[in-house]
Amino acid sequence: MSIEVVKPGPMTTVQEWPGRLGLWPVGVPPSGPMDDRSFRLANRAAGNPRGAAALEVTVGGLHVRFDAPATIALGGADVGARLDGVDVALWEPLAVAAGQELKLGWAKGTGLRAYLALAGGIGCAAVLGSRATFPLGRFGGHEGRALQRGDRLVAAGPPAGAPMVIEPAERPALVHEWKLAVLTGPHGAPEFFTPEDLGTLFSHAWEVGAQSDRTGVRLAGPAPRWARPDGGDAGLHPSNLHDNAYVVGSLILTGDTPVFVGPDGPSLGGFVSPCVVAREERWKLGQLRAGDRVRLVPAGDAATRERPASRTPTEARQETPGSGRIGALWAPKCAPAPAVTVDDDVLVRRCGDGALLVEFGPCTLDLRLRLRAHGLQQRVEEAGLAGVRDLTPGIRSLQVQFDPTQVAGADLVAALLELQRGLESVDDLAIPGRVVHLPLSWDDPAAREAVERYMRSVRPDAPWCPDNIEFIRRINGLNEVDEVRRIVFDASYLVMGLGDVYLGAPVAVALDPRHRLVTTKYDPARMWTPENAVGIGGAYLCVYGMEGPGGYQLVGRTLQVWNPSEIASGTPWLLRPFDQLRFHPVSTEELDRLRAGLLAGEVELHTEPTTFRLGEQEAFAHEHRESIAAFRAGRQAAFAAERSAWQALAT
Repeated sequence: MSIEVVKPGPMTTVQEWPGRLGLWPVGVPPSGPMDDRSFRLANRAAGNPRGAAALEVTVGGLHVRFDAPATIALGGADVGARLDGVDVALWEPLAVAAGQELKLGWAKGTGLRAYLALAGGIGCAAVLGSRATFPLGRFGGHEGRALQRGDRLVAAGPPAGAPMVIEPAERPALVHEWKLAVLTGPHGAPEFFTPEDLGTLFSHAWEVGAQSDRTGVRLAGPAPRWARPDGGDAGLHPSNLHDNAYVVGSLILTGDTPVFVGPDGPSLGGFVSPCVVAREERWKLGQLRAGDRVRLVPAGDAATRERPASRTPTEARQETPGSGRIGALWAPKCAPAPAVTVDDDVLVRRCGDGALLVEFGPCTLDLRLRLRAHGLQQRVEEAGLAGVRDLTPGIRSLQVQFDPTQVAGADLVAALLELQRGLESVDDLAIPGRVVHLPLSWDDPAAREAVERYMRSVRPDAPWCPDNIEFIRRINGLNEVDEVRRIVFDASYLVMGLGDVYLGAPVAVALDPRHRLVTTKYDPARMWTPENAVGIGGAYLCVYGMEGPGGYQLVGRTLQVWNPSEIASGTPWLLRPFDQLRFHPVSTEELDRLRAGLLAGEVELHTEPTTFRLGEQEAFAHEHRESIAAFRAGRQAAFAAERSAWQALAT
């Protein structure tokens, strides 16, 4: 049987739970339903297993026609569904006949997303391991996009089980005034925030912003006072951090703006995160709508000790006490890791109830620290620790995602610290890589368009507007804009990690310290950045893997670091950690030709093998220490002057 889409609504996608797992280290988000609780319950009502593909309908407006008899079920927000003009109830199976039409109205009350499950599930091909749609990446689901008028969806197969009514006690309660259980950390007071900041975080009723979507939910409220004046090498604003991995549900501050990372959000970035939504509460992010109010409740408080709303009685009966799917937050025998564990100069920070962030050394840019994270990653991979999932390196960190039903957080902390104590010296490490030569259209029109859009819709008076390159010149104390251009084209950038702004996007640092231009990131972030824009944030360079939000200061545009034509191969990302990037100038027209040729398989990138050795890098830095120190002094003076100018304007 098939379903014809008569009207798609503003955003209706095919989703699958738990989504696309295992690719977090290269910047591929899980996607999947934003409200996974309603999604799973709708599937159960239709007689499907919890992970069957179904439709996520944002706001409403979907109108479909059935060409054969079927069983369906609706869950989530009440969108006033009608079948041939007759009202349809949520949370119970519904038989439809051939030719009948289902029309969804609009979510005008509480909640934002509805879910439509079809008995047998929605049929579509798996892409990179999942049928979940990632619209920004243009893959998964139905043709990698939101549904359009005239689309036809087919059933994946015959019904797998018996339909059933979801009892009222199991249905999620949708409200306008939300309480959201969070675990504090990884970044807190007194390092990053003042105690007053955290007090405000948990006492204030935050308002959900209109510019929220599957990538992230923005909150509006008081700005932090911050415990430090800036982010140092990571950027001018105190929210700026040396890049590390996030998890879905991380609350990050992009400048002074709090944003919850959604299921289509970025895996790696340079912003602090004071707390992470508990796994059993993440479903609520999918039902937050503009104007709703949210109070964050630390998970240890009495208010969160009740049975979590997303754990149903049926699921509870299937779980072993203390080791069930409710995981580390509520299961006493699977207690979460401590907020921070210190072992010499190694910190293990808690990132919610399913991840740990292992940090090495002080908060500074030091290639030695990156190599220590690399060494630990290798040891963890070799050890095959139970329950460990993705390992995502940052600049001076390694994030370890794990299943808290398989391993307790505290036990994993102990295992990680034991492995890192046995690491050998990084002085003699020789890490193979490639020098990848990329064309760069300097000050590309698409990059300028991103700045213009930002000025029109977000912040016209930002100090980096209207010209990001001029801002880079000023904040680094350079005399001419051409000096910025010369430095970028002279530099060799070492890839420190992937996924900084999605899909294989590299975060890279210039090997020569005299080429390390330091900027701040946009505050608030851009809502749109062109695919493969090249930008600088803090001391780091990034090539954006796709269109989407971003905060780096843009200097131009280059070739695809994520090649959609290579998705079938399973490795569409171009780069690997410890590759080196070198740019050469091309015109906008030549870049457009090269981009088209790469997708068509007619352009082959020029690469050459190389090996990174820390000893060689440190010897170079020692030989040129005087000129490096002079460059840094001039940059720091300009950096301080820029910060003083901002403070003067603020007062």
